[in-house]
Amino acid sequence: MHVPKLLQGVGSIPDQYKGILLDQFGVLHDGKKPYPQAVEAVSELAAAGRKVLILSNSSRRAESILPKLVKMGFKESDFAGAISSGEIAWTALKERQGDFWKQLGTKCLHITWGSRGPISLKGLGLQVVTEPADAEFILAHGTEALGRGDDQEPEAIELDEIQALLQQCADKGGVPMLVANPDIMTVSGRSLLAMPGKLGQWYKGMGGEVHLLGKPDAVVYKRALEMLDLKAEEVLGVGDSVEHDIKGATAAGVDSVFIAGGIHAEDLGVFDAGDEIDLDMLRDWLAAYSSKPTFVLPFLSA
Repeated sequence: MHVPKLLQGVGSIPDQYKGILLDQFGVLHDGKKPYPQAVEAVSELAAAGRKVLILSNSSRRAESILPKLVKMGFKESDFAGAISSGEIAWTALKERQGDFWKQLGTKCLHITWGSRGPISLKGLGLQVVTEPADAEFILAHGTEALGRGDDQEPEAIELDEIQALLQQCADKGGVPMLVANPDIMTVSGRSLLAMPGKLGQWYKGMGGEVHLLGKPDAVVYKRALEMLDLKAEEVLGVGDSVEHDIKGATAAGVDSVFIAGGIHAEDLGVFDAGDEIDLDMLRDWLAAYSSKPTFVLPFLSA
């Protein structure tokens, strides 16, 4: 059975990896503050001449990512750029390349964020509707609110209310769902927060058509390799989700580092930087997911 190699911080990453794809939530920060050694670890990677690219399932546009990291204490100069699921979704809706996108329609039921800040649809020419009967497609950016268009405040909504709306769309039929963040859960301090990928799971279970825009889809890794101008074997993906970060990297031929202290911390008993990883338990746990990361770290550390 597969056991990933335990790294002793980013300084022990082999020299063959010239590019590093970093997830955000659960790797760099917990949604509220950076992890203890994350800022130093990123700077060490950059100082070693590695190209560090953020590869995030965030449903926000890529341009918003680095400024937020800078506010947390990270140095913008340490990063080669950022790719987000939100950017991929925005571009697909803007360019409308391919039959599916051309035939999608413009009337959308928009599920977005509330307290975390709603996501703008500016420039996409969409008409936001609030009744499933009027929707030509569902756009899931968040899990907290029902959008009413950029000129109005979104309406706070509970998860069970979202389920009811999704069921109405599924019953209607022919209403595809675009998930602009495929993550199922993310870290929020010490808690876990339901993400748009969870809504996608529900809708698929209702018989609905679901399109996930982000990791683990191959398109995001193709774009990342193009941005870095590197081959897959020269790049290392770092993430805390076996279903998205590790699965996506493996499928793209990219080696990976699994961060055990992220969304799976409770499963693995890794809550603080000093906690040791039980490699025997990790081996069995990874086998249940058919996941084979190349390396493992408790947290991103220098």
